[in-house]
Amino acid sequence: MNRTDQRPAAIFLMGPTASGKTALACALAEHFDLDLVSVDSALVYRGLDIGAAKPDAATLARHPHRLVDIRDPAQAYSAADFRTDALAAMHEITRAGRVPLLVGGTGLYFRALEHGLSALPDADPGIRRRLADEARAIGWAALHERLGRLDPIAAERIRPGDAQRIQRALEVIELSGRPLSAQQEGPRERLPWRVLKMALVPRERAPLHERIARRFDAMLAAGFLDEAHRLRADPAFHPDLPAMRAVGYRQAWPYLAGEVDAATFRDQAVFATRQLAKRQITWLRSELDARWFDPDGSALADDVRRAVKMFGLRAGHRA
Repeated sequence: MNRTDQRPAAIFLMGPTASGKTALACALAEHFDLDLVSVDSALVYRGLDIGAAKPDAATLARHPHRLVDIRDPAQAYSAADFRTDALAAMHEITRAGRVPLLVGGTGLYFRALEHGLSALPDADPGIRRRLADEARAIGWAALHERLGRLDPIAAERIRPGDAQRIQRALEVIELSGRPLSAQQEGPRERLPWRVLKMALVPRERAPLHERIARRFDAMLAAGFLDEAHRLRADPAFHPDLPAMRAVGYRQAWPYLAGEVDAATFRDQAVFATRQLAKRQITWLRSELDARWFDPDGSALADDVRRAVKMFGLRAGHRA
């Protein structure tokens, strides 16, 4: 603990999907005066419950998570929106004499919160609709190729299948006349909290891959496809909505349309989730000031509690 840093404390608990972040965050909240803030781009949406592995009602009653169920799935929610909402939640928690624990796997949100965002132009619904229409006609891969011609640096950073970020990069270019990458450089803001960063990163991938498969099968047994069918039946929804591009839901859409069989759908969803975990772990490697913990380690809970105590938090009392 840096005793010369007088900023209030905050904790980031990061990790790939299915690494046990929620359970660990709730366990920490039983020992310390922590309030939880979700850092998950799918959990913000109402109705994305089973497929997004949203904490169940009993867990949320015992350990409320801020920034869960705050948007309708037909609404967009950006990293800038998250930063505004997260800062407001953190200030409220700190004023109450408690410590915010931000838990989730959306690296873009963590980075936006910690370092701020460039002053980019506001979203333009007309441009977004036109780009979405073009994508339906020629595919997001073709739009990614266009981005590669207009902003090679941004195209290298953005995956060809990342429709939301491709759309935003092209939108910014149209609105400003400048590449997105050129507008993302600049001085970083200092977060007004001192932060303990903890990352759950498995030493071996096999147990994580097994958990991902087991969890998806459990989702299917719990009625995930019924949930996806209800969402798909809503005329306000379409496959290009950010909510519907979440892993699992994106693979369910063609299955519900009769384009693939059940076994293919299941395999595609599990594979996509494993790929998501791989990308999340790769991102965590860039967080050089994060403390890593093996989620499969026998002493995980004790090791994490010890790190929190060394950061300066004392055990609290929970009713």
